[in-house]
Amino acid sequence: MKKKARDLFRRSIRNFFTDHLKIMEQQQQQQQRYSYNPTLRWNPEVDSYLSHAYGPAHFSRISKALTRPSCYSCIRVNTLKSTPDSVIEKLRDILKGASISKCEVEGLEYLVFVKGSGPHSVDYGCDEDGNVNPPLKEILVSRKCAEAVLRGAEVYVPGVLACSAHVEKGDEVAVSVSVEQPGAEGGWVVGITRGTILQGAETDPYHFERRGLYIGRGKAMMTRSGIFRAPEGIAVDFSDRVYNLPSFRGVLEGEIFLQNLPSIVTAHALDPQKGDHILDMCAAPGGKTTAIAILMKDEGEIVAADRSHNKVLDIQKLAAEMGLSCITTCRLDALKAVCSRNESDDITKLCCTEDNLDATIQGFNLMKSEVEKIEVIAEKDLKKNVTNEKANERTYISRADIRKDMRRKRNGPGRNQCVGGKAEKSKGFAPNSFDRVLLDAPCSALGLRPRLFAGEETVESLRKHAKYQRKMFDQAVQLVRPGGVLVYSTCTINPGENEAVVRYALDTYKFLSLAPQNPRIGGPGLVGRFEFPDGFTEEWLRPGQEELVQRFDPSSPLDTIGFFIAKFLVGSKEADLEQPAT
Repeated sequence: MKKKARDLFRRSIRNFFTDHLKIMEQQQQQQQRYSYNPTLRWNPEVDSYLSHAYGPAHFSRISKALTRPSCYSCIRVNTLKSTPDSVIEKLRDILKGASISKCEVEGLEYLVFVKGSGPHSVDYGCDEDGNVNPPLKEILVSRKCAEAVLRGAEVYVPGVLACSAHVEKGDEVAVSVSVEQPGAEGGWVVGITRGTILQGAETDPYHFERRGLYIGRGKAMMTRSGIFRAPEGIAVDFSDRVYNLPSFRGVLEGEIFLQNLPSIVTAHALDPQKGDHILDMCAAPGGKTTAIAILMKDEGEIVAADRSHNKVLDIQKLAAEMGLSCITTCRLDALKAVCSRNESDDITKLCCTEDNLDATIQGFNLMKSEVEKIEVIAEKDLKKNVTNEKANERTYISRADIRKDMRRKRNGPGRNQCVGGKAEKSKGFAPNSFDRVLLDAPCSALGLRPRLFAGEETVESLRKHAKYQRKMFDQAVQLVRPGGVLVYSTCTINPGENEAVVRYALDTYKFLSLAPQNPRIGGPGLVGRFEFPDGFTEEWLRPGQEELVQRFDPSSPLDTIGFFIAKFLVGSKEADLEQPAT
């Protein structure tokens, strides 16, 4: 009898603690759900490759750093129009209470840092048990939208994928993120149709996968139906964000430019001088081009090339906005940058004149004023056509047509009707045409942050990026005159696109040598090699070369994006340039 009583007591105690632990675990999971604690997913082979390059612990820190934004915004002051002190004074009036300081690195004193804050613990209304009572309505946004929000942007309606039923204007909502998930047939998919209703239940799409992917809360600016019908507009007015970074959209245009610190250092590494002929081979969106022009005091000739017509127009617009006249733009495929001398473009004929600059500025101002008028005109036209349709026998214009016309006007008049901006197509340039060349190569962009997904890149795709970059380098090296400078840069942490390209360049072109960079604030490069399972061996830097490049580590105290810079001096090209098989 005593034994039965003893067993019963033990079972009751065991059941009590088991139930208690389950409740505590559920509470903990609920609290972890309404938080921001993402895990960056990598392709397993890429994970193994990068873990070998950096070491597992270091790569884990890099992956963690990539999921959050930098804690500050770096602003480059246009010293041809303003001064750092003047900009700081104006920003303090605009950004009330913000912590603003001047860069103390020698040579970079014209940079201004605006400090952000985070990560913050956002109150989603969880009680002591981890439950949200009543449950907050929810808005689910795309990954790219969320990455922009973490940098200080707003949630615009095109970025909303799903939301709770019966969301009304002014309702408090939690904002979560949809990150790509493994597809049933392989690959990665979003898996949510835009307009999906979230029930707040475990049956919602990717309910469990969204745990730890909440980026803030605020008030809905539209009803649910409005969010999915409106072509534009802000969907959520944030009251609490995980990261608070100021937005500089429309702030001091022409006086400042928001730019990552390593990109500015790249312009300094090129060491542009007054009167130089410079080529920026992959120039869009124009940040480095304009930085170089300002370092040259707008005295010299810069050819800013890009293969995209619209991106070239963006460079033109930025140059006009900053009042720079030494920048010429052209459409050019970086793989076809070199041509015979008699077919090449005359650099002196390509450069902008003062009259051309004025025309460009006037053109963009005209475009802006026309865009501002379009909504009023469109509404008037709509009313006229509807009310007077029978009396005047005019054609009815639907609201869909009006919205389409408004979008077209807001996006500009198009490449064939653009006012003040035209992208000339270049035939390429003759060898040795430039004093300095910047090749900021298209890359895997694995250094950009914040980043919530990295699984799309495979070992094969990373090797293809590197092959493409070597081909562009083969073109760039021919365009620099002997005695000139070639700077190669990327925004990736992949050594195959960084150190391996430098090793290829030094082994292939014996007249190239690595040169010291100033300022030097980045870390050393990677030394060694990696052997892939298929037998291919990727060679990185040799001992002694690592201090001649700059590698910016997202997990370092500098808190920058992942970036890489190499500077080459071009020696005598007495022997013919070797044409390697890449």
